[in-house]
Amino acid sequence: MRVLELKGKLAALAAAAAAGGVFLMAATLRPETMYGQTNCWALPDGRYGAYKGLGGEVYVMTYRSALNLSYQERTPKRGEPECLLELTGQDLMGVPLSAPSCPHERIYVLPLLTILTNKGTGIVTSVPSDSPDDYTALMDLKKKPKLREKYGIADEWVMPFEVLPIIDIPGFGDCAAQVVCEQLKVQSQNDTAKLAEAKQMVYLKGFTDGVMKVGPHAGRKVSEAKPIIKEAMLADGLALPYSEPEKVVMSRSGDECVVALTDQWYLVYGEEAWHAATAAALEAMECYSEETKNGFRHCLGWLQQWACSRSFGLGTRLPWDEQYLIESLSDSTIYMAYYTIAHYLQNSDMYGQSVGEVNPAHLTNEVWDYVFMQGPYPAGCAIPEALLQKMRAEFEFWYPFDLRVSGKDLIQNHLTFSLYNHTAMWPAGDKNPASFRCNGHLLLNSEKMSKSTGNFKTLSEAIAEYSADAMRWALADAGDGMDDANFETSTANAAILRLTKELSWMEEMLAPEAGLRDGPPSTINDRVFGNELNIAVFRAREAYDKLLFREALKCAGYDLGNARDVYRFACGPEGMNRGLVLRYMELSCLLLVPITPHTCEHVWGALLQKQGSVLRAGWPAAAEPDFIMQRAAQYIEDVIPSMRKLIAKAEAPPKKKKADEPPPPKITHGRVWVSERFVGWQEAVLHALQDNYDAGANAFAADAVPAVLEAVKAAGDADMSEKQLKQLAMPFARYKMDEALKGGKQVLDVKLPFDEAQLLRDNLPYLLRSLNLEGLVISSAAEADAPAAAKAAGPGQPHIHLSAGTPAANSDGQLGC
Repeated sequence: MRVLELKGKLAALAAAAAAGGVFLMAATLRPETMYGQTNCWALPDGRYGAYKGLGGEVYVMTYRSALNLSYQERTPKRGEPECLLELTGQDLMGVPLSAPSCPHERIYVLPLLTILTNKGTGIVTSVPSDSPDDYTALMDLKKKPKLREKYGIADEWVMPFEVLPIIDIPGFGDCAAQVVCEQLKVQSQNDTAKLAEAKQMVYLKGFTDGVMKVGPHAGRKVSEAKPIIKEAMLADGLALPYSEPEKVVMSRSGDECVVALTDQWYLVYGEEAWHAATAAALEAMECYSEETKNGFRHCLGWLQQWACSRSFGLGTRLPWDEQYLIESLSDSTIYMAYYTIAHYLQNSDMYGQSVGEVNPAHLTNEVWDYVFMQGPYPAGCAIPEALLQKMRAEFEFWYPFDLRVSGKDLIQNHLTFSLYNHTAMWPAGDKNPASFRCNGHLLLNSEKMSKSTGNFKTLSEAIAEYSADAMRWALADAGDGMDDANFETSTANAAILRLTKELSWMEEMLAPEAGLRDGPPSTINDRVFGNELNIAVFRAREAYDKLLFREALKCAGYDLGNARDVYRFACGPEGMNRGLVLRYMELSCLLLVPITPHTCEHVWGALLQKQGSVLRAGWPAAAEPDFIMQRAAQYIEDVIPSMRKLIAKAEAPPKKKKADEPPPPKITHGRVWVSERFVGWQEAVLHALQDNYDAGANAFAADAVPAVLEAVKAAGDADMSEKQLKQLAMPFARYKMDEALKGGKQVLDVKLPFDEAQLLRDNLPYLLRSLNLEGLVISSAAEADAPAAAKAAGPGQPHIHLSAGTPAANSDGQLGC
């Protein structure tokens, strides 16, 4: 923006600017809005400078932006912007300017109090039609004479200038900023939260849906016109390109980083055919979570040219221009291939301090082509062909690699580069990575690790404090997926206790006086526990295959341990089955060995007297899990605490106790009425909910409730009116919908997949012992003598009648299990 008059302090620049003029350097990302400029903004108390340009021009901007510009070949000395005059924003107020593409011959510099001098140049062009900040600030100056007086702003610099419509945005019209500010009731430029919301509404919609109303590109969408207008302004000398870091970036030396224009090599990752091959490789690759795959898809969507070289530091020389090094993120993207043959060069020394059979000096491009690309044996090669054949065989055996584990922050660069470079090196696609597993960072007790705050722990410190296995347990428990994992010291301490107690229990069970029951498993509790062992094998394998170590720990550690505890109590005085207890110990070892290898090795060899190492024992065989049996067992475990609550309620003294009133008698007997299936309107409700439930999304259709009402009307009931049906059906439907969101579609079944009454009878000794009852009768709610209240029972929701030995002292209750 050319200064038309060197007023006030700017007059000192007259001689220096004689050749090229003085320009206020307004930075913008929106060149298409230049047609609507009404003024220019500066921060009144901001610090600016007048800097010498490359062609005799003088640039007015902040020092930070001038420093960036000096590294982009726009000043006489690289990295040394020459300040001709120091200025404040107040010195610039009222300076007349000529702005490119502006319909006004001259506009003026006005005060804007929200300018950030650590972003852009500190000079901002004003387009009040499409910028909520500009519109609000201009209206403030127009409406507040005292504000103009405070900063010495003459009326003629402000009052004649009105909003210029330049872009038509569907829903907002051609003065979008004004419309949105009025909608949000923005009162002044101090309403920062509302202005931020207004900008979000206007800017994105303006770019994607806006249509130009003025200029040579009137009628074209903003997204199409924007790059054309930018290039035209650059070609006509009305603008120059300027770059800066997206946010403050500090170097390890403590200096603020800048964007520098340097000679640079680029890899064109966005090339159409290459991109298509890489996208196909991604879709065929296992990423273990949709979030990870979507991260790669997003990166492939925007990644185009990438600067792949640098001029100093450690690294590999660029093969075609050895004065440069390959920058670190672009380097070593297929180094996994090198791993397959590294032992031939390093004499199997992982630190590379020994020399192997192959001299690195003999590794020409032709040698690598032979090993990795099925190329011919190089003429005059110093390495014997037999040795190269062995190296090729190693590579072919190990490649493609099965798994690469890395941080989620590398998806947007290094890991995507790796995928791209594999498709470039091996276009047939047979060497593409099989899977990437990406993880987050590690927190310590829910906080970022930091030496300065003391929240920091090294691996060796953690091992010394908790032991290797307890630390590994806590790490496995820290989290799955791409969220940051959280190492809890309380979990590590609890793991020490848990592992120690488990070892003590195993030693007790292996002693002759353990009280275990010999012979084959025969009771229902044996069958349930045996099934839990099979389920643990199945689910732990499933979790390990998906690299979900927290889930694997839950299945193999917590759930299996809980199943053992339930089995131990359910067996009562008869004792647990010896064969099942030994199988539990063996499976516990084999399932937890990836997490607690040292403990498992001790149990395997010292306690179970197994031959060889547990690390070589392999994955255990198991029968197909019976999940219906597991559901039935869980039903029993849910019934017990529910009945305990009913018993406690029946035995509790009244809140208002009368004089000489005896305490409630102790509950000794019970009767359970069960219902085989839901019938009538309840069945209609469940069928309607089943039809409107999406198991994949675990959600109900938006019209599920109206569908239920229609189903209930159709089912009818001769004894109830439509109003009564609705009053009963809707609470039942909402209850079942909530249950389905927690337990899945099985909750909506009209009958249970097992015989509820027989299950209760089979577990009668366990129920009596757990509930401290003398007797428990299981009956059908359909029996003639069933009380009216029992008719409300449903599958999995038995009706309970409790008594103290005589029918007179009783309590009734409904269970929802």
